Amino acid sequence: MRFIFVVDERFVSDGTLEMPIDWIPGMPNMRLKDIPSFIRTSDPDDFMFNYIMEVSQECLNSSSIIFNTFDDLDKEVLQVLASKSPNIYAIGPLASLSKNLLEIQYDLLNSILWKEDTSCIEWLNTMEPKSVVYVNYGSITVMSNHHLKEFAWGLANSKYPFLWVVRPDLVIGESAILPREFLEEIKGRGFIISWCPQQKVLSHSAVGVFLTHCGWNSILEALSEGVPLICWPFFGDQQTNCRYVCTTWGNGMEINPDIKRENVEALVKEMMEGDNGQRIRQKALEWKKKAEAAISLGGSVVTNFDRMINEALSHG
Repeated sequence: MRFIFVVDERFVSDGTLEMPIDWIPGMPNMRLKDIPSFIRTSDPDDFMFNYIMEVSQECLNSSSIIFNTFDDLDKEVLQVLASKSPNIYAIGPLASLSKNLLEIQYDLLNSILWKEDTSCIEWLNTMEPKSVVYVNYGSITVMSNHHLKEFAWGLANSKYPFLWVVRPDLVIGESAILPREFLEEIKGRGFIISWCPQQKVLSHSAVGVFLTHCGWNSILEALSEGVPLICWPFFGDQQTNCRYVCTTWGNGMEINPDIKRENVEALVKEMMEGDNGQRIRQKALEWKKKAEAAISLGGSVVTNFDRMINEALSHG
């Protein structure tokens, strides 16, 4: 059965988006607004919706499906899928698996769209442990100039040091230019860069929290390093990922989509020093331990990987 959703957020203001959804197997505690944006449409002929439906069905008809996750993280969903497809292999986080298990050069797996600037690592080396707010919205997320300024002043007003990735194309239709008075305000405690080696940043002892767009790679990288999250999802599956972070996994908090500087400031302070932030930081460390266990010898990821290889060789 197809489910068509009328959820254009510009016109829905009666609480419809908050409507609970209880009919998706393996995905409890979801709302209409948490469904991936590329299947939220009122048009039954929508190209992307129909493409996703077609590809999903093809996946279930395939002999095997590989997932970039691990059993503890997506247990309920994986159990449902395993009942529909015989060979399910959860072998993520792939980046961690490649470093721990595979004798290959990690850089060869890198899918970065921008040139990395490693100078930020030297700056992080001068910072106190768990003191830095890392901000990165991914490689394609964009925002208005107004939201850019609200983020900027929220970070500045928090008084915490921060590493902020500001791509040249971050602002819709124009270059991302920060106010001069803002740059004066953050001298010595703000490091702004066009791109960075994210895995190295997240594994650095100075990073205390990650403000993210909730792309899946970013979620897994932060989870593997035990870094708590402030979530600002933009499109695609990011709303779904955000919901899991903030409810099911408990390793992050969501910021109001309509960014206000006072909200940014308050949430950064809560995550870095508040009681709720302490609970979330502890949860993030627990997930790090689970991820490490999964990719260690005898862990679920290594077991699934061996099983996948043996299955592939049997068809060789």
